[in-house]
Amino acid sequence: MGHRVESELVANVIAVQVAADQVVAVGDELVLLESMKMEIPVLSERSGRVAEVKVAPGDVVQEGEVLVVIDD
Repeated sequence: MGHRVESELVANVIAVQVAADQVVAVGDELVLLESMKMEIPVLSERSGRVAEVKVAPGDVVQEGEVLVVIDD
């Protein structure tokens, strides 16, 4: 099981910037969330390959919900 990128708050998913099997680097934007009329980019904390994208635009996510899984 890879690194799980989780939501830090309850939010709406505006955009998903990555797809499965895509290679990402530290600092790449993975998902764009919206909460209380503020856009919050979720950035990659590590380099690797996207194993799974668990959300789609329009989804409502809860605090701690997994957004993306990244393999080393």
